[in-house]
Amino acid sequence: MKLHLLENENSLLNVFISEIRDEIIQKDSLRFRKNMERVGEIITYELSKKLSYSLKQISTPLGKKEIAVLNDSIVICSVLRAGLTIHQGVLNYFDRAESGFVSAFRKEIDNEVIKVVVNYVAAPSLNGKVLLLVDPMIATGTTLENVLHVLTDFGQPKEIHIVAAIGSKKGIEKVTKAFPKETNLWIAAIDATLNKKSYIVPGLGDVGDLAFGNKIKP
Repeated sequence: MKLHLLENENSLLNVFISEIRDEIIQKDSLRFRKNMERVGEIITYELSKKLSYSLKQISTPLGKKEIAVLNDSIVICSVLRAGLTIHQGVLNYFDRAESGFVSAFRKEIDNEVIKVVVNYVAAPSLNGKVLLLVDPMIATGTTLENVLHVLTDFGQPKEIHIVAAIGSKKGIEKVTKAFPKETNLWIAAIDATLNKKSYIVPGLGDVGDLAFGNKIKP
């Protein structure tokens, strides 16, 4: 897997990452959602540089101009519900992309994570397309591993790019082993550890809850 770690270069991306981490600023759910969307946009811009392009002649009111335009067909597949926060940012730039969604949640007993359950998938054909797999937080890596498994029924993508805001070293190691070696991982920041509940430390908390409100566990 090819890792693209974007926090090592100073940019506005780090400003937005600092704000989604800040426990005071993140209490404003509207601002949190907007910052996550911005994170998606910036990562998408960087990712777009690695895709396939060809020259196309464009007619303007005053003449003609050859411009490199995107060749690839894009499918953005996001892990619900947290992935919705970045999904819109990616879709803002790949506005002709198809979209897919996978529902995955942690099943816990006595506050201990025992497994990740995938119980809903909606996606177009992936055959020959570029798959952008969106999961904001790569904690243990188990969610992405399970999502990759269920998406095999939808065809063989040309390329796979993972888009994430923050990951743990442990999670990235697992994802690296689970995914094809040609996969690209685009991530804003990497943190060192996980706590007992498998949340990234220092991380930022639960993306879904911060963006959409606290959920009631059945």
